[in-house]
Amino acid sequence: MEQKVNPFEEAIKQVEIAAEKLKLDPDIVEQLKHPRKILTVSVPIRMDDGRIKVFTGYRVQYNMWRGPYKGGIRYHPTVELDEVKALAAWMTFKTALMDLPYGGAKGGVVCDPKKLSKGELERITRRYTTMIIDDIGPYRDIPAPDVNTDSQTMAWIMDTYSSIKGYSIPEVVTGKPLILGGSPGRESATGRGVAICAREAAKKVGMNIRNARVAVEGYGNVGYWSAKILNEMGAEIVGICDSKGATIARNIDPVNLMAHKRKTGSVVGYEGSKTVTCEQLLESDCDILVPAALENCITKSNAPQIKAKIISEGANGPTTTTADEILYERNVFVVPDILANAGGVTASYFEWVQNLSREEWTEEIVNQKLEQKMIRAFNDVAEMSEKHKVNMRTAAYMLAVARLAEAQLRQGLFP
Repeated sequence: MEQKVNPFEEAIKQVEIAAEKLKLDPDIVEQLKHPRKILTVSVPIRMDDGRIKVFTGYRVQYNMWRGPYKGGIRYHPTVELDEVKALAAWMTFKTALMDLPYGGAKGGVVCDPKKLSKGELERITRRYTTMIIDDIGPYRDIPAPDVNTDSQTMAWIMDTYSSIKGYSIPEVVTGKPLILGGSPGRESATGRGVAICAREAAKKVGMNIRNARVAVEGYGNVGYWSAKILNEMGAEIVGICDSKGATIARNIDPVNLMAHKRKTGSVVGYEGSKTVTCEQLLESDCDILVPAALENCITKSNAPQIKAKIISEGANGPTTTTADEILYERNVFVVPDILANAGGVTASYFEWVQNLSREEWTEEIVNQKLEQKMIRAFNDVAEMSEKHKVNMRTAAYMLAVARLAEAQLRQGLFP
């Protein structure tokens, strides 16, 4: 059995690889290996049955050299500190790569939302917010949705924060409902970015995106929008999985499959499909693979069996360092997570800008700006990759780390 990979150690390895290629000052590298602040909080709430239960929450603020902290909050039973530290580090590099005026952060609460009522989730969210309230804010740390959190979660955070501060502060979070200052296009933005990167990668390898066969691992928000937008680009969706299994078929309609999932609780059992495991889906016969679930699903064990020619990473950290090397040797074009799934934080930035200036942009404007940002970042990374003869992940980290290093050198160390 393959040993479990520590996601934070993976993140640090990626920094070290990039720093070595850049011949970076060791003092800067040392700082990039450590989060600036780690918050661990107890989150006591009263359950629906009247008893009090205490959950554990985290918020890791990793780096602020380029701007206020920015990062999502996830609710999941496997949330643990090293995972949150890794996600905060990846967000730091992601915002630098996309040239956004942000640093990186991440948060999470150890809980299983599937076993909690809406009322219990609201109480967890409001209590968690009060526990970290002095460390978040529109110019300090701006949370957003992540795994098992959504616009409703953000609405609760915004309301709790605003109620305590005494006036409405929509810019404290992004990913809110439209009625509360959310941005059109934010819900689909991460998946849209994944699809744009897959399309641009297809151009690089001489593949026509029209009729390219796509398999998607994970069918939450990112997986759904990735599949839907790639399908609209002309790609054929041939396989999708969720936590209960995978379904494989010709010409899957992403919208119909989501309706099936909402009705039955899973993608399994979709009409005319074959049921397989998620592990089998990763190794299935496809041209483009979109891992859009949790980290470390592509490892040294299954990397040699991956048949896809392009991997566009919708999840954070889905590919281990060892697997990355295997895929590069096999000429699999991997668009790394800090680039492929950066559409979400980019659209969050657009929402934040609109909130600060009290403006409202149309979805067309948001999608147009997002497309421009994604293509520019993709081309910057591809150019770095070709120039230094490294894979796209190393190139992305080199670009991000170089920007962070320049910011630190300009502002210096205080005191």
